[in-house]
Amino acid sequence: MKKISSVLFFILFAFSVYAADGVKDLMVQDTSDVKSLNKQAYEARLTNPEQTINTGSKALQLAIKLHYTPGIAEAYRVMGLGQFYLNLPEDAINSYIKSLDFYTKDNNLRGVAKVYNNIGSLYRDNDYDRSLEFFQKALDIGNKLSDKSLIATSYLNLGNFYFRKKSFSQALKYYNDSESLFTILRDSVNLIQCQQNKGVVYYNLRQLDLSASLLTDAIVKAKDKDLNESVASIDLTLAALYIAEGKFDQAEKVVSEGSAYASIIKDDKMQRDFIYTHYQLEFKRKNYERAISYLSDVYKRDSVDKKTNLLSQLNLFEVKNKQEEEQKENELNVKRIQYENIRFWGAVIVAGLLMVTIGLLINNVKRKTKTNAQLTDLNSEVSRQKDNLDRVNHHLEEIIDERTKDLQIKNKKLSEYSSYLSHQIRGPIATLKGLMNLEKEGLVDKKECINMMDKCVSEIDEKIIEMSDMMHGSKNIL
Repeated sequence: MKKISSVLFFILFAFSVYAADGVKDLMVQDTSDVKSLNKQAYEARLTNPEQTINTGSKALQLAIKLHYTPGIAEAYRVMGLGQFYLNLPEDAINSYIKSLDFYTKDNNLRGVAKVYNNIGSLYRDNDYDRSLEFFQKALDIGNKLSDKSLIATSYLNLGNFYFRKKSFSQALKYYNDSESLFTILRDSVNLIQCQQNKGVVYYNLRQLDLSASLLTDAIVKAKDKDLNESVASIDLTLAALYIAEGKFDQAEKVVSEGSAYASIIKDDKMQRDFIYTHYQLEFKRKNYERAISYLSDVYKRDSVDKKTNLLSQLNLFEVKNKQEEEQKENELNVKRIQYENIRFWGAVIVAGLLMVTIGLLINNVKRKTKTNAQLTDLNSEVSRQKDNLDRVNHHLEEIIDERTKDLQIKNKKLSEYSSYLSHQIRGPIATLKGLMNLEKEGLVDKKECINMMDKCVSEIDEKIIEMSDMMHGSKNIL
């Protein structure tokens, strides 16, 4: 009994270790799924922002289920990016604040810096001071960590910042610095962004040939990577460039293309910009009636109140989200306690089931031992039957060999009989047929013909008697 108890204890211990390793492996696999979903969401930001939000939401649900803080933080960040590209600033700041809170709690400086860059971009068109403050914080962290990717992204954002302030030489400096780092990192998507932004700067500097060269090269690369947002944005600048050069047909072509891309990514602001570009094109063409139509559409779409109140809304959401995050943290703590209770009772149930399973296994081992003994007896009986069958098969082979030899002899005699029949009987019959033909033609005397036919019949009769004798003498061949 002591031996059985020791075995049970060992099995239970081994099962516990195995189960713990299994849970750990499963957690690693699940967190890998979260990382994969967040990566997919991030990569879709310039192609399909709605997909970025949807995929990020899936990553968020799984990360919350696993209590995986870095996954939760990154999911909120990529969802904010999707909302930013869809021109939903209130939703975007909401997501960024949540992401920043989780990254801060996880002491993840790199994550914090990425969110700073994102928030800086959100403030870029509304509050230059706040925007520069966040970009500088991100750059400081990047330098502290010696993280080339963070530094390059910060340079790119600072270039955008100085472009908005019309400090074009400063913007070009940061674009060139970021381009150098992205080249080292082989980040093709951000290299396209750098090339596009430089093209826009040169357009504003009225260096149209250099601008057109950079933008046309960038749009080919953007299309190759399905960067719909970048394609639409580049088309907007190219349209303005072609209008300035008086290339109205080319301008109309890129405006139509860009409008389609803006519609694909559901960017209302960019669609409004393309309508305004349509207005500029038709005005330059002196199609004033159509130009007025486009201008009217622009004013219908333009939301002045939304732009005026945006900054106050952003500040309001910062405060509001801080409060909501404290409440959600409390809710997470409650859920975490519930989760631990479930795990405890789950372990108790598993241990009970394990003991029952061990008991069943012991009984099963006993039954198997008995069954194996019976199978051994049956195998012995089968072996004896097999030996008997082997002897019978050997005897049958001898009988078959004898029968085969006998059949060969009989076949030979039958062949001889057939040959005899063919040569001995067919001769007289052929003669009879010939006599009959001669008699019909009147070429032979009738009496002589009868005599000859009688002779042939006698010969046939003799042959038949001989054949009969052969058959009676050789009936064993039948």
